[in-house]
Parts: sequence; C-alpha cells; structure tokens
Amino acid sequence: MAYDEQLAARIRELVADEASLTEKKMFGGLAFLVGGNMAVAASGQGGLLVRVDPEESEALLSSSAARLMEMRGREMRGWLRVDADQVQTKDELSKWVGRGVSFARSLPAKS
Repeated sequence: MAYDEQLAARIRELVADEASLTEKKMFGGLAFLVGGNMAVAASGQGGLLVRVDPEESEALLSSSAARLMEMRGREMRGWLRVDADQVQTKDELSKWVGRGVSFARSLPAKS
C-alpha cells in the first residue's frame, strides 16, 4: 500500500514552520524528520507512524487507540501506529504530530 498523500499533505501543513525539517521516504511511507530524526510519517500501512519517548509508550497505549509498531515480529517501544480513523480532525492529527515533533526535537541533531 502506498502512503496516503492527503494525510502527508495535512502533516506537511502542520510542520511547515519547523526548523531543520526534511521529508524522506521510509518504512514504505513518507517520514518527516526534525534535525535528521524521524518525528512522524504517513505510513505505507495506512495512518501514522509516530516516534515518541519510549518511556511514555505504555501510558500512550493505555490512553489512546495507538499500538506499538511491529518490525520483523518485534514490538518497538517508542514507535506508535495510529490508524487513519484516529486522526480525521486537525486537532487529532495535531496532537500526534506535535508529540512526534517534540520528541524528535529533544534528540541530538544528525548531520
């Protein structure tokens, strides 16, 4: 499945003013990176892939419909999948994009 281009455009609108923003095709989708660190992506599997503080993973899983990203059969703390129906409104999407951008900003920039 190709990533949702409309979702990518909605993300792009939210991060347009972010310093050191780049876009890169990753994980079968379109990722938005801050300082070289992935913040959020329009996933090739649908919905969002959001990078969060691994220490916050459990709390976010219990308070939302997000689920852990799975790679090669292994769940990845700090990487959450959010289904498209959970980010239909600007407020819903903004919450997740903001969380991903905030975490990416907290990491050392990659050159």
